Amino acid sequence: MTKLSAVAVALGLSASTAFAGGYVAPVVDVEPVVVDTRPASTNAGLVIPALLLLGVIAAVASD
Repeated sequence: MTKLSAVAVALGLSASTAFAGGYVAPVVDVEPVVVDTRPASTNAGLVIPALLLLGVIAAVASD
């Protein structure tokens, strides 16, 4: 009877530690998606002066 009670106590103690804390649902952090809505620009403000500079260089080189 003593061996049976010792086994019952050992099983009871090990079973209670196996379920300690219970179930906790996992937390999923969702990061918001950031979309860049600005249109892509080609920076036309530099194209015209660059073409004028090339024209001046070509005019000077042809003389």
